[in-house]
Amino acid sequence: MKKMTLKLLCAAFLAFAFTFVSCRKDAEIFKSKPAEYFDAKVATDWFEIFRTLTKKTAGFTPPVASRAFGYAGVAIYETVNPGMTNYQSLVGQLNQMPILTTPDFQNLEYNWAIAANASMAFVARNFYANMPADQLIGVQNLEDANFKKLQQGVAQDVIDRSKEWGLFVAKTIFEWSKMDGGHEGYLKNFPTNYVAPTGAGKWTPTFPKFQPAMQPFWGNNRTFIANCAVNTQPTFPIAYSESNTSLFNVAALEVYTTVKNLTPEQKATALFWSDDPGVPGTPPGHMISVTTQVINQQNAGLAKAAEAYAKVGIAVSDAFVSCWKCKFQYNYLRPISFIRGKIDSTWTSVLATPPFPEYTSGHSVQSGATAKVLSEMFGYNFAFSDNTHATRTDIDGTPRAYKSFNAMAAEAGISRLYGGIHYREAIEKGTEQGTSVGEEVTKLTFKKK
Repeated sequence: MKKMTLKLLCAAFLAFAFTFVSCRKDAEIFKSKPAEYFDAKVATDWFEIFRTLTKKTAGFTPPVASRAFGYAGVAIYETVNPGMTNYQSLVGQLNQMPILTTPDFQNLEYNWAIAANASMAFVARNFYANMPADQLIGVQNLEDANFKKLQQGVAQDVIDRSKEWGLFVAKTIFEWSKMDGGHEGYLKNFPTNYVAPTGAGKWTPTFPKFQPAMQPFWGNNRTFIANCAVNTQPTFPIAYSESNTSLFNVAALEVYTTVKNLTPEQKATALFWSDDPGVPGTPPGHMISVTTQVINQQNAGLAKAAEAYAKVGIAVSDAFVSCWKCKFQYNYLRPISFIRGKIDSTWTSVLATPPFPEYTSGHSVQSGATAKVLSEMFGYNFAFSDNTHATRTDIDGTPRAYKSFNAMAAEAGISRLYGGIHYREAIEKGTEQGTSVGEEVTKLTFKKK
């Protein structure tokens, strides 16, 4: 009887042990602490530096900035992915992404925060290769400060292999980026070999600077998701017409009268979402700022932060390729050109009209894409306040509260009507276009099935 009881106990114990081991999460069988163990600060600090570099580095127009954020997001995700519980690499899913030869993660210890720090420092120095000298010092200081904190209590061999892994991933991602059509785009925002089509209703350089077309070939760039730009194109815009009863004329009159009768709140909204290159930091920079705020609000760890930055980075980057493909396919006339030529020669917009065609709205596309991926991650009724411009004194940067990411995207879009630089159709169809881009991102498999 005692032998039978002992056998039953042993069998029960073995069954329990087998079940326990079988149910253990992937990262727990590694020697390394899982990425979830580390806080998100190493990630959020670096993405704030990327936003600063975007403001301070010459040539970082919105498309160029979106691309940098995209590769930075993929780089941090792939760097910490081996330590993310039940997550998988994006190799084989992203367009022409090279295979990452992985070391023996199961039997060797890695520190994912140290790896991320090394990876992001490389991204900063290479994607912002023309940064001013003072910003280069800032990058070095952040890398050193992070390392000083993260290395405490970590064995030297773990430090060395973690750095090596982070650098390997970042270098591989950088080499991959060189073939997408946007490499060193900051040096060629206004190519001289572009000849804009002419004719009624076609885009022409706009008042007051009359600059040539910016990044007219960006829509041909390789997207992170294969065929994303092709698959997310909107329908044709309203046909151009100078008839007083045409839909086009009605759309132009809406812009004209809206700006003429702008309320203080509408003007504040337009300025809050202006996000021009330079001090404001570009539209994709604004989306990265929102992402950082959400990560902090959620007290998310390094794994969740890496996932969020990857998804938003891919979304805004592919959104700008999709949008620019549309812009230079239709070469649609800006409101200021039509209004000053046909309605009121003295009219001017609240915001300076940027130097590229009107349809669709870049703000709408990229904010719609961001709203989709963040809603999928954090919820469709996620309430938050956006303090991106809280320290600015040139505008009213008072934090603005939103009941959802879609509410944020809607305000970002309509701000372009208030600013006088887009017709309503470009805003509404742009948001739909961005949502389609976001849907493409959500089809990527991050978590293992």
